[in-house]
Amino acid sequence: MATTTPVGTLYRGGEGMWTWVLHRVTGVAVFFFLFVHVLDTALVRVSPEAYDLVIATYKTPIVNLLEVGLVGAVLYHALNGLRVILVDFWSKGPRYQRQMTWTIAAVWLLVMVPGTYFMMIHTVEALFGSTP
Repeated sequence: MATTTPVGTLYRGGEGMWTWVLHRVTGVAVFFFLFVHVLDTALVRVSPEAYDLVIATYKTPIVNLLEVGLVGAVLYHALNGLRVILVDFWSKGPRYQRQMTWTIAAVWLLVMVPGTYFMMIHTVEALFGSTP
């Protein structure tokens, strides 16, 4: 009896698929951030007043939350990039890729939980008037 490929699905699940998807999504997100950052920085040469207005919008709670997302995306992309390098260039890498995936998830959480607190503390103070 031959095994068959599920019809209508591109992904079969598992850690490898999700790390692949997240790596692409975070890479695209960081690329678009860099694109917007270059544009808003170039705006200073066109109109310093417009540049000041754009920079003022960056001091809002929503943008602060987006900054936390950006840091999370950069951190995940970097950690997973190291995992990909190890899988590709270390002879034992493919054997340990699942353990490395869970290790980068743990490191990401260990960095992002306190990092989010410190990145959001000023926004929380501004919104609620005191530090939690």
